[in-house]
Amino acid sequence: MPSAYEAWNAERGAEIIAAHKDLEGPTIVILHAIQEAFGYVPEPVIPMIADALNLSRAEVHGVFTFYHDFRHKPAGRHVLKLCRAEACQAAGGDALAAHAERKLGVAIGNTTADGRVTLEPIYCLGLCATAPSAMLDGRVVGRLDTKRLDALVSEAQR
Repeated sequence: MPSAYEAWNAERGAEIIAAHKDLEGPTIVILHAIQEAFGYVPEPVIPMIADALNLSRAEVHGVFTFYHDFRHKPAGRHVLKLCRAEACQAAGGDALAAHAERKLGVAIGNTTADGRVTLEPIYCLGLCATAPSAMLDGRVVGRLDTKRLDALVSEAQR
């Protein structure tokens, strides 16, 4: 995951939309490309996407809010995602999530005050056999325990 994103501007947003609007199922693809460029999906881009795809704003907003991976505001320099799906919960994920919140001083869904780490839920990494699991900046980690989680938090705080 990049450590620095572009600052939001409508011209760049329009370029990204134009580059992806003719793909099949472009709404999700465009939202991902916007978030990859800016680190989040800025509110002004929703009507731009709707206009380009001949959709209502509500339809685009519905896609944006349905998928937990899309952000309303910029993420920190590092993103630590903790799996919150059933298999990970059954393997101790709830206690690990609480531990991460204490270590970072933020609730899941928030960014530390220094802007270094965003702690997010994710609802399946496909590592159920090695639960609980997490992802730090796109790198998945299974068999998570307190020691491994502390190492991920330390890495993210650098």
